[in-house]
Formats: sequence, C-alpha cells, structure tokens
Amino acid sequence: MLLLAAVIGLAALRGDAAAAAERSTPSGLPVPRWVSIKVDPARARAGPSEDHRVLWIYHARGVPVQVVAENQFWRRICDPEGGLAWVHSRVVDGRRTVMQMQPGNLALRTAPKPTARVRAYVVPRAVASLEKCKDGWCRIKVGNVDGWAPEAALWGTAETPQCRGAGLRR
Repeated sequence: MLLLAAVIGLAALRGDAAAAAERSTPSGLPVPRWVSIKVDPARARAGPSEDHRVLWIYHARGVPVQVVAENQFWRRICDPEGGLAWVHSRVVDGRRTVMQMQPGNLALRTAPKPTARVRAYVVPRAVASLEKCKDGWCRIKVGNVDGWAPEAALWGTAETPQCRGAGLRR
C-alpha cells in the first residue's frame, strides 16, 4: 500500500513538473494574462519583430489586452475587437484595466449587488482601472469615481483566451 502511494505521489509530481514546464514563459508570467496598452502610438504587427508589417496602430492608452503567447521581447495579444497581433513588450503594462462592452450606459453601483444605489454610469467602450472581482462583480475606477459593475459587462476579466486561434502560434 505504501509503495502504491509513493508511485501515485511520484506520478503526480511528474505531472506538476510537466504542467509547470508547459506554463514556463520567457517573462516567467502565465499565459494567458491581462495587460494594458501603455503608449500611444502602439504598433500591432503581423509577427514578433519590427521586420513584420504593421497591421494597425493603437492610439489609446489603457486599452485592456490579453497576452496569449510571447517570446523574449514580443507579446501576442488579443484586443477587445478580437484582433490578434504582436506588440513589443515595452508597449504593454501589467496594470489591469477593463472595457465596458455593453451597448448602453452601465450602472456603477455602491455595492456588488443589482439593487445597490447607482453611483455613476459608464459609457460604452470606456476604459476603467480594475481593482478586484468577486462573485461575478468587479470593483472598477473611472477617473475619480469607483464602484461595482457586473463582470459579464466588462472585457478584460476572463481566465480563458478571448480570441479565436489565440495561443496557436508563437
């Protein structure tokens, strides 16, 4: 019985080591993960080098993007429009932001419940700082106003890759 437990433990340890090896990245950070665009302009490229053509340019700081692959200097990101592109690591920041994706104004509430008093309204496509998420609600800050919004109304919180084909190329 003791031998069986040791074998099972060894197999679990090997499994953990294999999982850790799969998760190892040049930055040492998990993929996928959320970051934000920190510079304007930020060039999105077809591949991970300045030799690749520019697909588009981000002109807004703070836009939440999801890193779905990386190499030493480049990050493959998924943006709120579903676009996949490569950006240099110097154009993204680890600060977490979210984007309001509902078609109408989103109520920012004083507590994480639908009956809580409305503190303010967040317009569509507004970017907010993410403080924390809990039980389907996120505490966000827009300008000098903070409050709670339903997590489902925000882009930038999901644990899984958000773009089709994300993470397939490195």
